[in-house]
Amino acid sequence: MEIDVWADVVCPWCYLGKRRLELAIAESAHPAEVTVTYHAYELDPKAAHSTGETVLAWLAQRYRTDLDGAREIAERPAVMGRPDGVHIDVDKQLRANSFDAHRLVALGLAQGGPALQAAVLERFYSAHFSEGKAIDDVETLQRLGAEAGLDGRRVSAVLAGDEFADHVRADEAAATDIGITGVPFFIANRRVALSGAHTPEVIGQLIESALSGDHESMSAGA
Repeated sequence: MEIDVWADVVCPWCYLGKRRLELAIAESAHPAEVTVTYHAYELDPKAAHSTGETVLAWLAQRYRTDLDGAREIAERPAVMGRPDGVHIDVDKQLRANSFDAHRLVALGLAQGGPALQAAVLERFYSAHFSEGKAIDDVETLQRLGAEAGLDGRRVSAVLAGDEFADHVRADEAAATDIGITGVPFFIANRRVALSGAHTPEVIGQLIESALSGDHESMSAGA
């Protein structure tokens, strides 16, 4: 069983989707036989690199509301994620460009396969959503990559150049070809698709549908 997931490092629903996918796999009939590969998707490719602006301040400006209104928007995935063990501190999140983080997630796949890739992505999620780290800062990415298990010299080399940029762009081009307009987006065995951070039970149905050969896409939405 192969599951391909398109996700962004700064997307709270993707963080929740990753955790719920892991729970669904653990509860499936053959968890050891499931392989998950993550693909890059930027919700805002033109996002400026970190200036210290909080996500709450950005949301307030985008939706023309005050900080309380922005917090209400940001709290929805935070509240929904708590039962699944996802911790999101909406006051700490910093606005960031996710492109370089995606390149390091791709490095994780190249260096250690799906397991290391998932570990790198998890570390970035925790740093962004729980710890208030600027995940587009080079020194921060260097440290986080090493903490996740990446080779420090490879991380430095990637961040100093444009390695894996083509990988990220290819993922995004594939998303366009498939028709993906929102993330997280799951495809199981290249047969069955599901969009949104659904419950582990619904994601489990995705796994079962793929195994049974059902080629119909499941419903979209969180």
